[in-house]
Amino acid sequence: MDLTADESAYVAVTAVPEFGSRVSYADGVEVSVQDADGNNCSPVESQEARFGASESPHPITATAVRRVGPDEKTCEGAGTYYVLVERASAPESSQGAWDLELRVASEPALRSTRAVPTEPPRSWNSATPAPPTGERQRREGGASFHGARALGRGVWGDSIEPGETLFYRVPVDWGQQLSVGAELGSSGESGALGGGGASGESGGADGVGRGAGRGSGYVSSALVMSLMNPVRVGVDDADTAYDGKQKTAELDPLPPVAYENRYAPADEVAAMRFAGWYYLAVHLSADVAKKFGDDPLDLTLRVDVGGTARPGPEYAGSPVPAEEFGVTERDREAARRGEMAAGSGVDRGDDGRAMAALAAGGIGSGVVLLAILGGWAWVARRRVA
Repeated sequence: MDLTADESAYVAVTAVPEFGSRVSYADGVEVSVQDADGNNCSPVESQEARFGASESPHPITATAVRRVGPDEKTCEGAGTYYVLVERASAPESSQGAWDLELRVASEPALRSTRAVPTEPPRSWNSATPAPPTGERQRREGGASFHGARALGRGVWGDSIEPGETLFYRVPVDWGQQLSVGAELGSSGESGALGGGGASGESGGADGVGRGAGRGSGYVSSALVMSLMNPVRVGVDDADTAYDGKQKTAELDPLPPVAYENRYAPADEVAAMRFAGWYYLAVHLSADVAKKFGDDPLDLTLRVDVGGTARPGPEYAGSPVPAEEFGVTERDREAARRGEMAAGSGVDRGDDGRAMAALAAGGIGSGVVLLAILGGWAWVARRRVA
């Protein structure tokens, strides 16, 4: 990456193992940004992402950063910087190649630091808000960041198959506070969602199909929900075990989006540092199929975006991609309409498999955005709308 002296660069690496492959708890990827002498630019040597307790193959994302500012003493100045991606796999894990997607975002320096606090907020409303209620509306999840389905405040539903990962995105402006809960239906219900109903309800005329209950057992970390900020830095995770009955997972209370959150020692607070699109990745462990069959299960998301939007900091230049750290009226309309991410460059064949796409383009100051979307087997099972 060719960077100027006054831009922070965020590199997100998403690794996608082949559907049905074997992964262990500690398998994952590490990513770091280095200068021309091999010195690491991140506060720690590298950032990592692991598959964790679910031990189920699904997309995982790790990020690294080159920061600029008066307190940053490494990787100063303009020049060429390097991204190092490393994979960790246990000997007993599948050794097949993983597809990678690399994304770079650039944040300019502030026009003036005098009007922006340099300490994290001392207090904020940490009470869990009452989740939205009402009729559940159909919003089919996407198969990747590029196909993430837009959501606003409300109750949304889809069905999810064992081994599948669904992506959503929520616009959160400066000063606003996001909360999300996920509900997984019982194994006695099919995942065919129609116009209404809540997670776990029986189907019929409302469009939620009936299914014969079958299977028994227990799957730890069956449903894993991950929240990432606009540059795909992990904010928080929530998971739940599954025994065939409806289950719920909720993210911990998060602070309102503020520039000064970046100075907080807690990672989940520091990650709420940008306005923009926040991403949800919801994964259902492949082990659910072994215990309860491979029929899809009902998934309900309760999304709340509270607080009044306020103006953000004044940057000295333009973020890259443009409008990266903000929410526009166009974004809010996309959430109301449930649009997929624009310019994904991803097409689907008749079997639902993502077709190969390669996109590369300059994104300012010589930084190059490289997105490699191979023939990902993990979306081969996705149903075509």
